[in-house]
Amino acid sequence: QVQLVESGGGLVQPGGDLRLSCAASGFSMDDYAIAWFRQAPGKEREGVSCVSRCIRSSVKGRFTGSRDDVEHTVYLEIVNLKSEDPAVYYCARALMRVCGNSAGDPHAMEYWGEGTLVTVSS
Repeated sequence: QVQLVESGGGLVQPGGDLRLSCAASGFSMDDYAIAWFRQAPGKEREGVSCVSRCIRSSVKGRFTGSRDDVEHTVYLEIVNLKSEDPAVYYCARALMRVCGNSAGDPHAMEYWGEGTLVTVSS
């Protein structure tokens, strides 16, 4: 059974840091890329990170994706939280093994977690 469970969301002060977790089970993390997406109300689902067997850590702007093979968990670290960051954050298992051009395409994802909500407020 393929399962992805996000956690770590919540209320964060502006300028704070946050680490989200995605617990993966039912498959080998070496065989599939795992990507992070976020979606705010009224906006399209946006890819923010991707990790794989080869790309174990990837930095894009204020977002850093990483993985822990022992814990079977993928992480998303966000630094300097801003007012535009509130959204539901999802992790998803890709159809492909590598993080390529389609890593930020929701249609290239095969399985999704239910998401975790991130809110930024003082």
